[in-house]
Amino acid sequence: MEMMLWNMVLTALLGVLAYVGHEKSSEIQRLSILLNKTREEVARDNVTQAEIDKLVEHIDARFNRLESKIDSLGQKG
Repeated sequence: MEMMLWNMVLTALLGVLAYVGHEKSSEIQRLSILLNKTREEVARDNVTQAEIDKLVEHIDARFNRLESKIDSLGQKG
């Protein structure tokens, strides 16, 4: 009788541990999916180095044009 009670207690404990383990595993999987979605969104919103280089070149060209206009105004006066 004592052995049967001990088996029931161990079975119940093992069942609770299995349930908790399954819940934790499901939560980790859910968080992993959310983390991957967040990484995709961050990568989508970031600017690439090529885009930065293109913008810098465009701004440099504009400043060079302004500088030449200012120089030509200074030479006329």
